[in-house]
Amino acid sequence: MLEIRFHGRGGQGAVTASRILALAAFREGKYVISFPFFGTERRGAPVTSFTRIDDDEIRIKTQIYDPDVVVVLDTTIMNTTNVISGIKDGGTVVINSPNPPKDFDLPYKVATVNATGIAIKYGLGSRANPIVNTAILGAFARATGAVSLDSVLGAIREASPGDREKNASAVEDAYSSTQVAI
Repeated sequence: MLEIRFHGRGGQGAVTASRILALAAFREGKYVISFPFFGTERRGAPVTSFTRIDDDEIRIKTQIYDPDVVVVLDTTIMNTTNVISGIKDGGTVVINSPNPPKDFDLPYKVATVNATGIAIKYGLGSRANPIVNTAILGAFARATGAVSLDSVLGAIREASPGDREKNASAVEDAYSSTQVAI
């Protein structure tokens, strides 16, 4: 079973990203489950969302405490939350950042992508509040190979609440520009 934990802020689309990732894996014939955990429900507040992907039926309904992959939509969360808490040995951390992976001193496989810049480039959200969720999914696909780019694009075109073609372009842009370090 592949367990993914998303860390974002209200309004960035972490919950939607988690659901679209589940849909992408479902399109590949996998069993999936996706659900959020909200603290204070307001724009800008930390949000955590979870996705499980497996070849077999998933019976676990709890939060993910020991993820294989952590996705960080906002690096400022790393100042207040231990986002890598419980990550498994050999895990992967996908971070929305213009900086290269080596700038993050983490003992895991690290992938970075400037999802904020990509979201602004495609007009996703506003310049003050870009919605980075779809771009980060392109980075996830590139960094993990857990789902194909085509499956993510199909899920985006099926379920993205915004302009689906702009979101698909953001995914492709992020997929090609993601930097990965092991």
